[in-house]
Amino acid sequence: MNEQFQAGPANGGYSNQQMAPVISLKEWMITILLLAIPLVNIIMLFVWAFGGGANPSKSNYAKAALIWAAIGIVLYIIFGVIIFGAMMSSMR
Repeated sequence: MNEQFQAGPANGGYSNQQMAPVISLKEWMITILLLAIPLVNIIMLFVWAFGGGANPSKSNYAKAALIWAAIGIVLYIIFGVIIFGAMMSSMR
């Protein structure tokens, strides 16, 4: 019953739009701490992104972080293949 509704230009003029609760500083500090721990960070990103119980802001952050991680992995693989190919061709 603690739902917040707001109408007006702040939310695009839609009435009866439910607003997510604000994530506190303490929650963000715990989030950043968890993301600093190897392996735990990957697991928690998937939990927050696709778990369903996370705050929408944290869920969107986790999805964006996973997308950036995927882009980085793809670029790493592409550059690795190029460098490996160049090394193998120079050995002939």
